[in-house]
Amino acid sequence: MAAISCCHRESNVGTRLFDEGRRFRIGGWWLVVTLVGVLSAAAFPRLVAAQSAWSIGPREVPPPAGASETLSEAIASAPAPDVAQGGIAIPTTEEGWLALQQDSGAVSLDALSAQLSVSIERDEIDGVTVYRVTPDQLDARHDGHLFLHVHGGAYVLGGGDGSVGEAATVASRLGIQAVSVDYRMPPAHPFPAAVDDTVSVYHRLLQTHAAASIVIGGTSAGGGLALAVVHRLIADGVDTPGAIYAGTPWADLTKTGDTLFTNEGLDRVLVRYEGLLEEAALLYADGRDLKDPLLSPVYGDFDRFPPTYFITGTRDMFLSDTVRTHRKMRVAGVAAELNVYEAISHAEYLILADSPESKQAFDELGDFLRRHLP
Repeated sequence: MAAISCCHRESNVGTRLFDEGRRFRIGGWWLVVTLVGVLSAAAFPRLVAAQSAWSIGPREVPPPAGASETLSEAIASAPAPDVAQGGIAIPTTEEGWLALQQDSGAVSLDALSAQLSVSIERDEIDGVTVYRVTPDQLDARHDGHLFLHVHGGAYVLGGGDGSVGEAATVASRLGIQAVSVDYRMPPAHPFPAAVDDTVSVYHRLLQTHAAASIVIGGTSAGGGLALAVVHRLIADGVDTPGAIYAGTPWADLTKTGDTLFTNEGLDRVLVRYEGLLEEAALLYADGRDLKDPLLSPVYGDFDRFPPTYFITGTRDMFLSDTVRTHRKMRVAGVAAELNVYEAISHAEYLILADSPESKQAFDELGDFLRRHLP
C-alpha cells in the first residue's frame, strides 16, 4: 500500500519557543513549553488555515486482511468503484423516478419467504401499505416483542415488495415478529410523508402492543427515518418504542460527515455523495432545510431517546453519521451501543448475509433487544 508522505518546514518561531521552554525549572523538573496549538500554527501554517482542505493523492488499498475470509474474498473479487461514474444514472423526470422505483421493488415474496423461512402477508394500516412477517421459528425470548421496520433506499427507492427484505431477515435471524412499513416516497410524496406514514402505523400498533415492547429500525434511510420518527414522537408527547435499531443510519442529508469524504470510492456500495444521494436528499426534502432534525436527525435533541443499537463499518461512507449520532446519544445519557466492523461498506452486513460479520451483527442485535425490551 502506497505510503502517504508529507513534508515538515522548520519554524524559527517554534524553535525559539522550545528553547525558551527548556530554561524553565520548577521543583527539579524541566518544564518544556510546547503549546501544541502555537507550535502547530507556526510550523504547519497551511494545516490550520481556516477551511483549508487536504489534498491526498491516489492510494492503493489492499483487500482487508483483518476481515473475515468471506468479506475479504468478496472485496478482492470486485472491481474498484468508479467514482467518476458514481453509480446509477439519475432520473431527470418524475416518470424516470417512478420507473426506477418500480424496478427497485421487484422482489418475489414467495422466494423471499422460502429462502428465509418466514411468512409474509401484505396488509394495510390506516391507509398505509405494510407487510406482516412471521418467522417459522419464533424465539420464546421475543414473545410479545415486535419489530417495526422502515426500509432503506435513500427515501426514493426500495418500496413495494422490495421494502420487506430486511424485515424478513431480522425476523428470521431473531425469531421475532415484524411489521414493515411501505411508506410513501417522492417525487409524488416528499417529506414528511414517510414520517407521517410511520407514525400513523405506530399509533395503531400501540392499540395491541405496549410501546416498550416495540423496536423500531432499519438500515440507511430506514435507520435515519427511525430516528426521525422518535424525534417526532417525543415532540408529540407519545410513548417511544422500547429500542431503536439504527443500521448505518443516514442521519445527516448534508455532505458534512468526515467519512463522506475519506471513504469516497472506498465504499463500494454508496461510492460518492454527488449523484444519487445528493439528488435523493433534495427530492425528499422538497425545499426544506436539510438540517431539520426530522430530515437529518443528528441535529436533534436526544434526551429521552430509547436504547439504540448502531451498526456500521470502516469503509462505510455513513460511518461518520453513525458515530456522530451515537456520540450525541451518549452525551445525552442514552444507552447506545456502537458496532463497527472491519472493511464493511455501507449496509454490507445485509448484502453479504452469509458472512460472519452479518451473523455477529444480528446475533448481537438480538442480545441487545433481550436486554432492553421487557
